[in-house]
Amino acid sequence: MPRTGRTWVAFFAGPVAFAALLLLDTPLAHWGEYGARPAFAAGLTLWMAIWWISEAVPIQWTACVPLLVLPLSNVYGDGFGANLSGALLPYVDPYIFLFLGGMGIAAAMQQWNLHRRIALAVMRIVGTDPRRLLFGLLLATASVSLWISNTATAAMMFPIGLAVIAEFERETGRRLAHYGAALMLAVAYGSNVGGIGTKIGTVPSAQLSGFLAQRGTDVSFLEFMAIGMPFVALFLPVAWLALWRVGRADAPGPEVGRIALAREDARLGRLQRGERVVGAVFLAAATLWILGKPITDALRAHGFEGLATAKVEASIAMLASLLLLLWRVGGRPALAPASLRFIQWQTLVLLGGGFSLAAAIEASGLSHWMGAQLAALAGSAPLLQITAASFTTVTLSAFASNAATVAVLLPVLAGSVSPEHVTSVLFAATFAASCDFALPAGTPPNAIVFGSGYLTIPLMVRTGVPLDAAAALLAALWCWIAVPLFL
Repeated sequence: MPRTGRTWVAFFAGPVAFAALLLLDTPLAHWGEYGARPAFAAGLTLWMAIWWISEAVPIQWTACVPLLVLPLSNVYGDGFGANLSGALLPYVDPYIFLFLGGMGIAAAMQQWNLHRRIALAVMRIVGTDPRRLLFGLLLATASVSLWISNTATAAMMFPIGLAVIAEFERETGRRLAHYGAALMLAVAYGSNVGGIGTKIGTVPSAQLSGFLAQRGTDVSFLEFMAIGMPFVALFLPVAWLALWRVGRADAPGPEVGRIALAREDARLGRLQRGERVVGAVFLAAATLWILGKPITDALRAHGFEGLATAKVEASIAMLASLLLLLWRVGGRPALAPASLRFIQWQTLVLLGGGFSLAAAIEASGLSHWMGAQLAALAGSAPLLQITAASFTTVTLSAFASNAATVAVLLPVLAGSVSPEHVTSVLFAATFAASCDFALPAGTPPNAIVFGSGYLTIPLMVRTGVPLDAAAALLAALWCWIAVPLFL
């Protein structure tokens, strides 16, 4: 990213803020038994928040800051070794490997174009009428995003959306500015919302799961889906109605949609053996993830006491990816080493940095200090706490990446709300972080489709701001009801 005056200011503001909190005589510098450790963790949080929000440096570099500064602290007690270990271990959290294994399966799907076949099948089932086809693209994108990161999903579905628009314009002989914009937004919205449904669908979902595990709350794959999937199902029709208001002005006839899908199917050709292999491995892994809790309970009963569900799920993901690397299809691996370029390695570092920051906030006592300062919020009505967290998150994610927003807010919110409602608050905030639809910078899928030439910022704002508010409210209401029900 090119340096500007703003990014240079933010670059220096981060470490300056960190140093100021260490040197100034604030309540954080001498808080009970924790001493000055809360000040150190607060300075680290402020430094990383400034860099993440401003993108003064690449977000994965910011995620490495704990590795540089925590070993020189006493956050985890006296001694370099204890603090180095405390800083480093979150970077090898089981959820890192769950996400890595999931991305390996996704890379194999991309290698064989299985994702395109799934998406086209969903669109064909939904129908080729312009309204149905718009919903079909939205639903197909969300379905792919359940298992593949939202950024990768948008990158994969973007060409499909463009190809459909091109076929429409070829058949009608005119530019479909409104319907084309609606289809592009469907790719972005489906990518953002779909990932909420599973642990591996988007980075914030993995961040939340790992953070809750650090706090002693082990959420299984099936439990997460029981909360996330209904939210996706509830919100997709809302998004579709907003998109149809954009696209109906110049929507083509139903016959055009049938022709467009038929041509896309023809380009894919017959189902390949590699697609069957990858599909079978994916279905087996997904089934085992859903059965992760019973498998974990069975292993615990046979001598593996204290085994976490996350470790079982991560093992399943890594074994599935390894199997695809070893399985030969027509003389080449089902997951070729060259396809590993599809894996977002920087995202794994970002996850580790977020986990390391959260662990430092907890170990330093900063989370307890924040809870004491925000006792009034913790004493308010549960729904008010959840709604405030949801709207705060969706607002902040409009200006910073959803992963950076969640990394900063999860530990802050955990120390700010009443303990009996903290899990509901964290779920609502995480869901809301993936629901920014108003600006290109809000999420990577927004930025990807903005480059299509069919979208303008005013159009995105007009369409996205009401959806942001609807998503934040729905996330608050649904998590208020569902989290206590399923966890």
